[in-house]
Order: sequence, then structure tokens, then C-alpha cells
Amino acid sequence: MTSADFFNIDSSLSEEERAVRESVRRFVDERVLPIIGRCYVEGRFPKELIPALGELGVFGANLPESYGCAGLNNVAYGLIMQELERGDSGVRSFASVQGALVMYPIFAFGSEEQKRQYLPKMATGEIIGCFGLTEPDFGSNPSGMITSAKVRPDGSYVLNGSKMWITNGSTAQVAIVWAKTGADDRSIRGFIVPTDSPGFTAKDQKGKLSLRASDTSELVFQDVVVPASQLLPQSGGLKSPLMCLTQARYGISWGALGAAMACYDEAVAYAKTRVMFDRPIGGFQIQQVRLADMLTEIVKAQLVVLHLGRLKDAGTFTPQQVSLAKRNNVSIATDIAREARRLLGANGILAEYASMRHMANLESVYTYEGTHDIHTLVLGQAITGLSAFN
Repeated sequence: MTSADFFNIDSSLSEEERAVRESVRRFVDERVLPIIGRCYVEGRFPKELIPALGELGVFGANLPESYGCAGLNNVAYGLIMQELERGDSGVRSFASVQGALVMYPIFAFGSEEQKRQYLPKMATGEIIGCFGLTEPDFGSNPSGMITSAKVRPDGSYVLNGSKMWITNGSTAQVAIVWAKTGADDRSIRGFIVPTDSPGFTAKDQKGKLSLRASDTSELVFQDVVVPASQLLPQSGGLKSPLMCLTQARYGISWGALGAAMACYDEAVAYAKTRVMFDRPIGGFQIQQVRLADMLTEIVKAQLVVLHLGRLKDAGTFTPQQVSLAKRNNVSIATDIAREARRLLGANGILAEYASMRHMANLESVYTYEGTHDIHTLVLGQAITGLSAFN
């Protein structure tokens, strides 16, 4: 039990769930934490970790073993996301995109041939994927997408358009690209597009002050020819990519909790050892208030995602419940990271400490996969039955 497990959440986990969490925690402690501060400063994703992450089984961990995946339940999957983000949001984002936004749509909407071709190699990290939905002018309103897929006489498609803020974009060998085959939302289809296709380019996003240890790109399609065999046959309408986002948001709600726990643990350790006015600063009331508030929010967030995971495993969860979890947990994690940075004083701005890195990363997590405000409106509609989107 860690210092952040004040309500003994461990007692509600199965032996397998605890074992999965501990194996990923050891990996993060041994392989991620020693290098991630430097990677963040250098602005690079630690690609050298990809084979080990694949061997660990974190990619698509909640997908069936028959496709080379770990076949874990959703609570175990959530704990994986929690531990990866204890290391860094960029590492969790990498795994989250690979599993929830690339492997999941192939599993949910792909043909059996596509599943057999891609999922086993994606589970090992031999093939890396990215997810192309957001566009430069259409983020919170994906129905406005401009990217088109025009069918040709031979049944193949021609892609034109662009996607923005794409995690793994410059690393990926394939992209799940969402495009309109007609004029309305119902024509939206998903395609598996090899990134070495003629006319496909990925441009690194420069100047980031957040998620610096993550590969973020713009994708551009200029007359990219996609064979009909690369269409996800069961995809159709805006509902398909939104189903993928629900899977990713579920993982994010656990991941943000991991970042919050990392900041809290760092703040507690620092408060006990940093001496000011002849005693540890943890003995001062203002710092104890900070720590008590952090712990309280962490416990509430832990209970939210644990119950959500059980609902997901039972098949009774809703996208609106996922919105509540993502909205709450990212918000409290952002606040906790900021307060931990403040407790650390001047040392809190150094890369050797984690809190400011988490604080900056969480500003992106607060915005992506549905902004905080958009999830607020999702909940508002669920409460009132009235949509505020139109």
C-alpha cells in the first residue's frame, strides 16, 4: 500500500490486478523514471522503451488473447494506465493511443483478416499506430471534419485533408484515419493507412511546453490512395470514432490519477525532509492543509475509477460516466500537481523533480480527448436531457 492508498483500495483488487500493477510500477521505477526528466527537457519520446513495453503486455491489454493481447479486465488495464502516467503523461499517451485508439477500432470495426494482420504485431510494439480524427479547425466539433475519402472506380479511396495534434504521428507505421466519404456525418468511415503511402506526410509539432516527452504531429494527406481492403468495414458515422474516444477517456481517467499520486508522494517525501525554520516544512499548518486536500481528492478519484472499471467489466457503463471520471480526475490531478510544485518551492521547477513536469503535461490532458468544458456539457445534457451543443 502506497502513501496515497489511504482507503486501502488494494483490498478491493484481485491478486491478478495487484500483480499487473506491481509489474508495471517496477518497470516505471526502473526504466522510465531514471530517463524521463531528461527526455522531457530534450523534447523526445523514449522510443527505446517500445520493445520492453510490448513485452510487458501494456498495448491493448484489455483485448482478447486470441489476437496476441493480454486479455486483462478493465480494472487491470486502468491500473496499467495509472502506473504509466505515474512516470509521465507522454508514456501513458503512447500506450493509450496504441491500445484504445488504434488496436480497439481494428478490433471493433475491422475484418477478421485485419485483426489477424495487425493486432498481434501491435501488441508487441512491432507495428505502432496513430489515430487521426482532430483537424486544425475541428477539435471539439469532429462532425465538421474536412478530410475526405473519395471512392474510385476500382473501389479504392483517395484521401485528402489534414489532422492535427496526433500522438505517435511521426513514429507510427499505420494511421487510423477518419474521413468523410460523402457530405454528412453518417458518411464518416475509418481507414487503416500505412504512413509510407505516397502523399502521406507527418510533421512534428514544434514549440510544445507540455507533453514534451511525447511524439505529436500534424498529418497531411495529398491524394493518398487507400485500397478498399484498408477500410474498417464495420465503421460508420461519427459514433465509431466516438466509441474509440470513450475507450481512451476511460484510460485517461486512471492515468491522470497516477500523475496525481506521483505528485502527492513527492510532496509528502519533500515535506518530511525539507527543513525550514529549524523543522520539516511538513510540520507547518499550510503544508498539511495542502497534503490533506491532495489526499482527499485522490481517494475520491480512486473510488470513481475503480467503480467505473467494475461497471465497464460488467458491460453496464455509459459514455457519460466516463466523461465524469475523465473530467473530475484530470481536474483534480492538475490542481494537485500545481500545489505539489508550490510546496516544493524553488526546487519544484527543476526537472529532477516530477511535479512541474506533471503539471505542464496535465494541461494537455485537460484539453485533449474532450476538453473539460465539453465533458461538462455532456454531463449537463445527461442531467437535464437538453443539449447545449446547438
